[in-house]
Amino acid sequence: MKLHELVPNEGSKKNRKRVGRGISAGQGKTAGRGTKGQHSRSGEGGHIYRQGGNLPFYRRLPFIRGEGFTPPNQVSFNEVNLDQLSEAFKSNEDVNPESLEKARLLREPSNPVVVLGRGEVTIPLKVRVHRISAGAKAKIEKAGGSVELIA
Repeated sequence: MKLHELVPNEGSKKNRKRVGRGISAGQGKTAGRGTKGQHSRSGEGGHIYRQGGNLPFYRRLPFIRGEGFTPPNQVSFNEVNLDQLSEAFKSNEDVNPESLEKARLLREPSNPVVVLGRGEVTIPLKVRVHRISAGAKAKIEKAGGSVELIA
């Protein structure tokens, strides 16, 4: 079979209806739109804000408009707490984004990691993350661990 031999299935392609091309074509004069009225005119369809007597669409919506915006470059962090670290890691183990991902503690692995201070940590850990709270840092260092920030 060659490219010039390819044809669509029988009946799968229809010719479009050419309206407004004279009376003998079957769709002349009013072109199937009926006579008079809004729907017979060209440009009919209107726009979303005009509802002809009804309360317009944009005024029906409940949300508040025009107050602030979403910052385009805000950063979303993976939050990990100390109680999760003490459950998932053994003594003197490295805690970094890769090991946290293996332990399935990250929601979105591509986002940076922040360690928060909920819970206690009793074993020394070597923590390398993007951000850490002051309370969490103090608890890790008190347990004999070390904290290093990733740029």
